[in-house]
Amino acid sequence: MRRLARYFLEGLLYSVPLAVTIFVLYQVFITVDSWLGFTVPGLGFAVTIVVITAIGFLASGALTKSALTLVERLFTRVPLVKLLYNSLKDLIGAFVGEKKSFDQPVLVRLSADSQVKVIGFITRDSLETFGLRDHVAVYLPQSYNFAGNLLIVPCEQVEQLEADSADVMAFLVSGGVSGK
Repeated sequence: MRRLARYFLEGLLYSVPLAVTIFVLYQVFITVDSWLGFTVPGLGFAVTIVVITAIGFLASGALTKSALTLVERLFTRVPLVKLLYNSLKDLIGAFVGEKKSFDQPVLVRLSADSQVKVIGFITRDSLETFGLRDHVAVYLPQSYNFAGNLLIVPCEQVEQLEADSADVMAFLVSGGVSGK
């Protein structure tokens, strides 16, 4: 009976993440298809990928870059739109693009006399504008969540990690289960 229970739990371990991933992808396909009015499943999702890639291609050109800059200026002048647009742009930019913010993984001692440490990413290495010359901003992502906490930490409590940022992020977001 114990062996049967173990097989069942192992089956759950493999089938639940697979089923949830398939379900989420299916829902994305169906939702995008319904927005665009397509009856062929997945066609709307494929069109969305092509359009986003085309926008990226156009944004890299000199002529269209000025048009996109004009649209961006318009978005950054409307109060509520400015907050939403800038927040989303900064969030996406933190993970991709030229200004990646999560590229300095660190180990932080929670207090000077503690052996308890957390892993995070330095997002700002100078806080002089706040009068905190010897402090850095460290972002601590939460596991299984797209949230986190920002800590202001004395520099002497921060130690650089010799690890790839993507591996560290996978490790943190998975609660320490994933990654190398």
